[in-house]
Amino acid sequence: MNFDFTEDQRLLQETVRGFLEGECTPEAIRALWETDTGRSSALWKQLAEVGLAGLLVPESQEGMGLGETDFVLLCEETGRVGLAEPVVSTAAVAAPLLRDLGGELAERWLKPLAVGEAIVAVGHPWSPFVDDAHVADLLLLFRDGELHALQPSDATLEAQPANDPARRIAKVSWQPSAETRVAEGARAAELEAVSLDRGALACAAQLLGACDRLINEAVDYTSQRQQFGVPIGSFQAVKHMLANVKVKLEYARPLVYRAAASVAEGHPQRGVHVSMAKVAATEAAEVGTRQALQAHGAIGYTWEQDLHIWMRRSWTLAQSFGLSRRHRERMAEFALGDAAPIGAGGTFGG
Repeated sequence: MNFDFTEDQRLLQETVRGFLEGECTPEAIRALWETDTGRSSALWKQLAEVGLAGLLVPESQEGMGLGETDFVLLCEETGRVGLAEPVVSTAAVAAPLLRDLGGELAERWLKPLAVGEAIVAVGHPWSPFVDDAHVADLLLLFRDGELHALQPSDATLEAQPANDPARRIAKVSWQPSAETRVAEGARAAELEAVSLDRGALACAAQLLGACDRLINEAVDYTSQRQQFGVPIGSFQAVKHMLANVKVKLEYARPLVYRAAASVAEGHPQRGVHVSMAKVAATEAAEVGTRQALQAHGAIGYTWEQDLHIWMRRSWTLAQSFGLSRRHRERMAEFALGDAAPIGAGGTFGG
């Protein structure tokens, strides 16, 4: 499998990176923590203008009509800056879910979503709470093998505490009915499975970006902080500590890229590939948070230190769209099953 990206994909990544670095500074992110919603409708509109919101929306609905192999690099960039806007729930999960669902619901919501005029939140059985339901214009909720669509005004939202001040989650109480049901049976099961994989993939990609930023923050700090007249980053122990994080990150990266290709192509082992990517990216980011904090020492615990943005974002992403335990269970179920090809390059290859 070829993991290389095209020149156009890299150019789009650089464009989005330049935009995000200019708009999503640590100061801007901290300012949003203090607002009621924690979100910026103006920023969401700008993200739509650079193509992020509607990248997976068909061109006929004002989107870019691209796929997950294009989106994965952009998700990585949103993680690098610690962006809190609903890229995962709306752009990565809801947009293709509406596209696949089709019908009147897709016709009504895809275009507003693509141009940044609507936010759609998705609730799935692997998480008890729904991200960004408080700012959503539409809720898509999986329950008991069915998919339901409803207005937020038809549900009761109960805000829940979160360790990450950028994260806004809510318990959503609602009454399923024939009027809200938009898919059931095998159709709903397939939509639920692929939605989970898309969400987990997007989280894994954001974890790559967050981990990379944690390494860079630690390198910058240890290059300036001095002891015995030299930067502490020149000490072998510090070098090895951060190099180990880099190895974890670069091990996870191809797994995430392969998972993106599997989701885009509907690969029969899509779920296993996504779970491997989520677990590996989570491990890298978890090691990255510990080592970056250790590299900073006591100052890393202070609230004024920007390190908190990526540490808390990493912990949030690790819990979203399936904990590592559940993804490991899915990998084990496949590997120990009768249909798994056994041998080097076989079990998880192809």
